[in-house]
Amino acid sequence: MGTQGLRFGIVLLPQDRWPLAREKWRRAEEYGFDHAWTYDHLAWRSLADEPWFATVPLLAAAAAVTERIGLGTWVASPNFRHPVPFAKDVMGLDDVSEGRLLLGLGAGGAGFDAEVTGPAPTPRERSRRFAEFAELLDELLTHPVTTRVGEFYEAHEARMIPGCVRQPRVPFVMAANGPRAMALAARFGQGWGTFGPSFPGEESPDLSPAQAQERWWDGLAAMTATFDDAARAAGRDPASIDRYLSIDGAPVFSLESYATLAEGAERAAALGFTDVVVHWPRAEGIYAGSEAVLEEVAARLPELRATAPR
Repeated sequence: MGTQGLRFGIVLLPQDRWPLAREKWRRAEEYGFDHAWTYDHLAWRSLADEPWFATVPLLAAAAAVTERIGLGTWVASPNFRHPVPFAKDVMGLDDVSEGRLLLGLGAGGAGFDAEVTGPAPTPRERSRRFAEFAELLDELLTHPVTTRVGEFYEAHEARMIPGCVRQPRVPFVMAANGPRAMALAARFGQGWGTFGPSFPGEESPDLSPAQAQERWWDGLAAMTATFDDAARAAGRDPASIDRYLSIDGAPVFSLESYATLAEGAERAAALGFTDVVVHWPRAEGIYAGSEAVLEEVAARLPELRATAPR
């Protein structure tokens, strides 16, 4: 990305009815964010019993009321998606947005989405399924007609006409935290996306918030080195792949204050990230924060962008 500086994105959870959601998507563009995302789930974690709308129609509506901002899934997974109908949806979103779609893809985790249509796959099955999902999506979106029979999916003369506005297809932003997924991201991704390291089963009661934050950044640095290796193994220059950091994977919410985000952006840039993604503050619970901070961040985006990735 060179001297252009960091790009900034924002996640809008699909919880609001459209009259309110429409204004937020418009504001995201007016604020000057480079891209805006929504989660691709049927229900999600602590918000499972709260309002939650479908991703594809929401992004189509967002595309219709914006003009410049990139729009994306953070992230779509095989948990309840089949590549053939989903590729048709992707082609449609790419068309409605006039080539602004960013397709975030991930393996899918455990939880509601993994079990709502049947038994959840094992971790090994999930890894194999994601590889096949990405391979078939890539083929579908770059060919007018596709036939393929795999372990998890079949496509028989699946037609994708007229194809994507963005050629040869919409960009894939591949979510990957482990070596196998990173290898897949290095193979198919125009971008690598991560929420940083997680420490399952470790509540770390003896760590202060600052110490937990430092541990997270240390883990993220190790992950970037692993991804560099994966890119080289795939025959690609690591610097040629955009890097998207969902910075709210850190223990401290990025929009706790402008200073918190500014420090995080500087550290992300130092690790080579080209894009930083925050969440629209919610009134309570996860991602709780103040829209006043969001407005300050928006007003000072040029300062934040001046932090150039290495």
